Amino acid sequence: MSMSLQQSQKPVLMIVDDAPDVIKLLTTLLKTTYRTIIAGDGRQALSLLEAGAAPELILLDVMMPVLDGYDTCKALQQDPRWQQIPVIFLSAMTEEHDEETGLALGAVDYVTKPVNSAILLARVGTHLSLVRARKILQDENAHLEHLVKERTRQLGLVQDATIAAMAALAEARDNETGHHILRTQHYVRALALQLQTHPRFAAWLTDDNIESLFKSAPLHDIGKVAIPDHILLKPGKLTYEEFEQMKLHTVYGRDTILSVEKVLGATNSFLTFAREIAYSHQEKWDGSGYPQGLQGDDIPASARLMAVADVYDALISKRPYKEPFSHQMAFDLLRNGRGSHFDPDVLDAALAIEHEFLAIQHRFADDVAASAAE
Repeated sequence: MSMSLQQSQKPVLMIVDDAPDVIKLLTTLLKTTYRTIIAGDGRQALSLLEAGAAPELILLDVMMPVLDGYDTCKALQQDPRWQQIPVIFLSAMTEEHDEETGLALGAVDYVTKPVNSAILLARVGTHLSLVRARKILQDENAHLEHLVKERTRQLGLVQDATIAAMAALAEARDNETGHHILRTQHYVRALALQLQTHPRFAAWLTDDNIESLFKSAPLHDIGKVAIPDHILLKPGKLTYEEFEQMKLHTVYGRDTILSVEKVLGATNSFLTFAREIAYSHQEKWDGSGYPQGLQGDDIPASARLMAVADVYDALISKRPYKEPFSHQMAFDLLRNGRGSHFDPDVLDAALAIEHEFLAIQHRFADDVAASAAE
């Protein structure tokens, strides 16, 4: 190994002292193991740091002209760039309160002059070892944090794919398309963002909850997988008995999500919203909906948002029993349901962003839905 390479691998120490004989003593003592940077006072030391000097440890005299050691240490501790550099005070001030002052300012050690060579070398070595141990720990923590983030990202992708597959299964049985899933997702998010500052909803509609709502919305009709085809796909009006059977898709959907929560032994906002939406999106503000006949604020807010999104998309979509309605006709029917079918504030939010609903419909249009909107 060349001499220059050996030199470059030595730890760098900064010596800050106004006494030439002390500087000579310290550089002679340290030169075998360390490289040294010399500053004659605190101001010069700070200037060297500003210019790019990067010592691993600073040996700092206390009594100096221009800027003494205590004030220099304060400046180091106040700057995030330098506050992690360990400082060892070197001073002829030997009173106990002097040492207490230095340590209180953030120094890691206090060595009295005249310097005992063995003691100084031992303490410098100890504190550099601590610096390296802390750096290794920080690197390991950063690596673990990266692994956790990557694992979380991968789990999120798996969750999203699973949700999409489950929702697509339900929609396929209902002769609907994945575009219905995408449209209702985006309607719900648009409504949530519109209501985020509304006094009734602000505390609930956090950014995290809005994201959970967006991800859970596709599962609103997951219970339809349990409805017989002769009912689900019937082109005409359902009989009373058939409609009672159709209503059970809300119960089946709730029970599906409950089974997931039971396996996990816990729940989270995503599963809670998915369960609420699946079970209660057919409830009506005036209490005339199903399966429980809930009224007003007894209906979960997540389901009230889903109700507007789902009804609008059902109106503009072709179904076995109806042709698609135009956007304008769909919104006229939504207005008629204000305060009866829909939460008035949620419906008002939809009316305020009607152009966003239309944009979402066009963005994720089925051929039939697109032609109907013209």
